[in-house]
Amino acid sequence: MKRSFRNRARDFFVYMGKRYRLLIVPAILGLAISLMLCNLCDYFRRGTKRFACTIFILLCFMLGNSFAYPVFYDEAGFVTETEVKDTVPVIEDSDITLMEYEETTFDSIPVIDDNEVLDGYVDAELHGMDEAEKYSLTDILEENSELLEAESEVTAEPESKSEEKLPVFLADDWKLVLINKQHPVPDDYTFKLGDIKTIKGNMQCDERIIKDLLGMMQAAGNDGVTLEVCSPYRDLNRQKYLFNRKIEIYMSNGMSYMDAYTISSQAVTVPGASEHQIGLAIDFVSDDYITLDEGFADTDAGKWLAAHSYEYGFILRYPKGKEYITGIEYEPWHFRYVGRDAAEVMTKENLTLEEFWNKYL
Repeated sequence: MKRSFRNRARDFFVYMGKRYRLLIVPAILGLAISLMLCNLCDYFRRGTKRFACTIFILLCFMLGNSFAYPVFYDEAGFVTETEVKDTVPVIEDSDITLMEYEETTFDSIPVIDDNEVLDGYVDAELHGMDEAEKYSLTDILEENSELLEAESEVTAEPESKSEEKLPVFLADDWKLVLINKQHPVPDDYTFKLGDIKTIKGNMQCDERIIKDLLGMMQAAGNDGVTLEVCSPYRDLNRQKYLFNRKIEIYMSNGMSYMDAYTISSQAVTVPGASEHQIGLAIDFVSDDYITLDEGFADTDAGKWLAAHSYEYGFILRYPKGKEYITGIEYEPWHFRYVGRDAAEVMTKENLTLEEFWNKYL
């Protein structure tokens, strides 16, 4: 009877290990390897049908999903990977061309202000928004002279403050509510609008800031600075109008929607996230400078507001160099009421409202 390879290999390595003691270790290793190979061969031999079925199923799956492997095919059949890489799809007899992508550099794009958005545009559904009203210092002070006289003691800055007691700031203080792109106006936020009489009509803002606002404007007038309010309270519809109009104008100049949205959100707060909607933000210009741009910072009005607004509870909301924190470009005309104590701390420590929240609230 013919002996199997397994038996012959086993007998050979056993004989070598007994006959030559120096070869006992190699003999043991050889025996182990030979037995392992024999067992492996027996496993595949006994499972031939099982492996054949598995391979057949895989082939059927690949053929049935051949559309997922276009790298292997062309119209004639199989192609090489190198040929596929060198192939560029071409649409013949077509006028369709693909636009080349050009990265937008926002620093080189002129910012569109509110006057440009409103100029020459009439929308019957947005009555009252076809022009940007400006309320001059003279008009405001003349119409509110009685209120200023009655509240002169309230609006005057106290002569001295206790240095021992530091002010306590609370997160639920209405004066310190944080409104930005990440923190839109809360659904349950409520406030009462107050009217400031002007020759052109009533200017509105949160009634709780009127005394300090009038006191600040009167102080500016006493120092020979003529302020003009060009944007006090602004409702949600107006904010949407301004924002969407800026997007339309940028897109009409060839900009994509996403780029237009990005640059518009840097110049106009996204609707629902504007401090104008809660009546705490005021935009100022002057009688000799009526454009909302960085040049306002170099005017007497801009310099006076930067130096004295905190004395009346206002801060420069979007300072230069803090754009990465506020998410809004430098706006030397935009001031926000936060109360006198908080305004003094923010001004002296050079903090934005976001930084103030992180440090004190």
